[in-house]
Amino acid sequence: MLGIYVWSRALIWLGAVFAFYWFEPNRNPRAGRWDSPLIHDLGSFTDIWARWDSVFFVRIAEHGYDHASAAFYPLYPALVAALGRVFFGHYVLAGIVISLAACLGAFALLYRLAEERLGPDGAWRAVLYLAIFPTALFLQAVYSESLYLLLVLAAFVAAERSRFALAGVASGLAILTRVTGVALLPALAVVAWRAPDRKRALGGLALSIPIAALYPLLLWQQVGDPWAFWNAQDEWHRHLSRAGPLGGIWSALVHWTPAHADFQHAVAVNAEALVALLLFIPLTVVAWRRFGAPYGLFAAVSLAIPLSYPSSRWPLLSLPRFGLVIFPFFLALAALTTGRPRAHTILAATSALLLGIAVVQWALWQWVA
Repeated sequence: MLGIYVWSRALIWLGAVFAFYWFEPNRNPRAGRWDSPLIHDLGSFTDIWARWDSVFFVRIAEHGYDHASAAFYPLYPALVAALGRVFFGHYVLAGIVISLAACLGAFALLYRLAEERLGPDGAWRAVLYLAIFPTALFLQAVYSESLYLLLVLAAFVAAERSRFALAGVASGLAILTRVTGVALLPALAVVAWRAPDRKRALGGLALSIPIAALYPLLLWQQVGDPWAFWNAQDEWHRHLSRAGPLGGIWSALVHWTPAHADFQHAVAVNAEALVALLLFIPLTVVAWRRFGAPYGLFAAVSLAIPLSYPSSRWPLLSLPRFGLVIFPFFLALAALTTGRPRAHTILAATSALLLGIAVVQWALWQWVA
């Protein structure tokens, strides 16, 4: 597991730096529209991991919330703020360190969960598939993916060991990291319901609620609106579909070319997201049938939340990145490739190829998930 962590993070980092210096111009000619002085820290070696949404995390870490940034939940930027001050204001470096540390912890916990169900070989494959997933570059970027994945896995590990108070705390912290953390509650409630002391188990999980409530209180204090996180979705052209997740799926099938977008680029972006969805749905079924209702339920709700809030311009916006932190997918992939070396080789090679493309896109300020 440690070997996969070291070589995968190192190769992705080197690949991004190489792409940045090799291709001319070094970045998208329009990158100045999205770039910010906030994410220039110690030079391109670190700054290359601060793209797109990273500026919001750094801005929150330095200056706190405004209405536009309320869509970004507070735990990750709070840690960046704390460590950034220790690093004498180098917030990008702080974000990278936090992401890498959380990534290592997530790899270790995923290996532990997978080993119990699939043995050492299956656990190795599950971690490998996560490490080379096409959007795995976000696990070391100034994004909250690594921290969220670590907390989700910690919540599952704690619940399955009947440490429900710890699972409740981890769930609350996961919700403070990303809104999809609420998918833990119905999933772990199934585990708690089956526990010998059901009331105590559910009571432990309930600790997540007051922890999660800290975010509305923080927004109330900083921007005067405890529900700013809900209204902030409008900034990203996301709206709640009356048809729930079916609304997002329908939009993805019929809405392919947003206004003012290059036709070929729009088709490629939407096709990528649709292919991801067509992969994630059967993996959810496999996870449910192979590993039980808690795993399948977590995967299903984690998918349903972004599908219920489709973007009016790009219906499945960021779905490949959202799938990165739905860890039952990697357990399902490891289960499907058990005893099938050819399938494993095809899957690993395809994923690594797509990851390489994404790393180059990211380095050059092209949109990646």
